[in-house]
Formats: sequence, C-alpha cells, structure tokens
Amino acid sequence: MADKTTKTSNSNSDDRRSAQRMPVRVPVKVRHDGGEHQGETRDLSSSGIFLYSPSEMKAGSKLELVIMLPPGLGFGSGGWTLCEASVVRVEKSDGKGMGIAATLDRIALLPEIS
Repeated sequence: MADKTTKTSNSNSDDRRSAQRMPVRVPVKVRHDGGEHQGETRDLSSSGIFLYSPSEMKAGSKLELVIMLPPGLGFGSGGWTLCEASVVRVEKSDGKGMGIAATLDRIALLPEIS
C-alpha cells in the first residue's frame, strides 16, 4: 500500500472545528519534546483530535501521533497513521491526565506489513 499524505488546514480562524468530530476511543502513541507515551482519543475527525495524555503540554506545542484510524473518516478503510498535530487547547481531566485538543496538520497512512 502506498503512502497517502494529506495536509489539513482551517481557513476560518473563528471556527474551532472544520470537520465534525466522531466519538472514537482508541490508543494513541504521543511523541512530544523528545518523549513518548501512550494516550487515548476521545474524538477525532479528518482535521482534529481530542485526546487524553498523562504528559502536560502547552497550546502551540507540536506533536507526532501514531494512531489506528477507523474507517469512515475520509481515509478509505482506515489503518495505521502517522499524524503531525498542533495543540490548540489543554484542559485538566479527572483521572485521565490532561485533555488535549489539537489540529491535524499532516496525516500519512502507513503501509501495511504483510
């Protein structure tokens, strides 16, 4: 399977979401400031993600995410995906670490290993 890369952008800065988010809870590997840890998504779309992370970060932080995207988000049958993301909001979350809202700046479907 060939790599497919999509760049996303939000042309209307007043609108926080450019695509409807779907409630999806899947594990996500988060790379931030040279560290790596596991998180969990709360919801996602083709242009953004909300996830829970044990690591604190600030708005404007750049993230690298490895996630198994489910089908139905505009990426065909879904699959393992590498995303570059920008944190737009951070909030405290009871018992789940930090809540992180981020835009997906780049999405690359990873090839399947057979």
